[in-house]
Amino acid sequence: MALQTYRADLHPLLEERASPRSYDATHSLDDEHLGALLEAARWAPSSMNRQPWRFVAARRGTLAHDTLMATLMPGNQAWAGDASLLVVAIAERERDGHRIGTADYDLGLAVAQMTLQAHAMGLHAHQMGGLDAAALADVLGLGPGLSPVVVVAVGRRDHPDRLPDELRARETAPRRRRPLSDLVLAVDGREWRHADDRDARAA
Repeated sequence: MALQTYRADLHPLLEERASPRSYDATHSLDDEHLGALLEAARWAPSSMNRQPWRFVAARRGTLAHDTLMATLMPGNQAWAGDASLLVVAIAERERDGHRIGTADYDLGLAVAQMTLQAHAMGLHAHQMGGLDAAALADVLGLGPGLSPVVVVAVGRRDHPDRLPDELRARETAPRRRRPLSDLVLAVDGREWRHADDRDARAA
């Protein structure tokens, strides 16, 4: 027997969040906003409060930014350079000779909070898995146990017309998610059926 269905509204920070590829190349990020992004990540929850994350941030126009750009896959290099900031999100998978099994999960929570903080400040963030992790670890001089997982582009959104045709089509397509009935296996031992699965949202 299915659960009683209902409709739920999301907080605007979640409802309106997006991962754009078109960024305003004239926008710069000041120290106050950069600090807020990093502070939001710092206060994320983590298993046993181990906080197994590290971050390397570089603003557009710096040599450090150019270095990070060179480690991205070509598809991401095509647009990410216009973002105001690149942040390398690094998982601490080992500490004092012991494996931290939740490191990637905990890092994901920290990046999620950074992403929402960006949106709360009128910015957007796009997380990229298309990178050369070995090259990143090398250029950053990361020690054992530290592994780059994603690079996050942060900046002010620009009009999608600035993008090449293929990227522009992806930019303007509706945001889609699988319906909850596909994702939630059961609640209280019963099948889940939701009145409003809302599998698409505006880009």
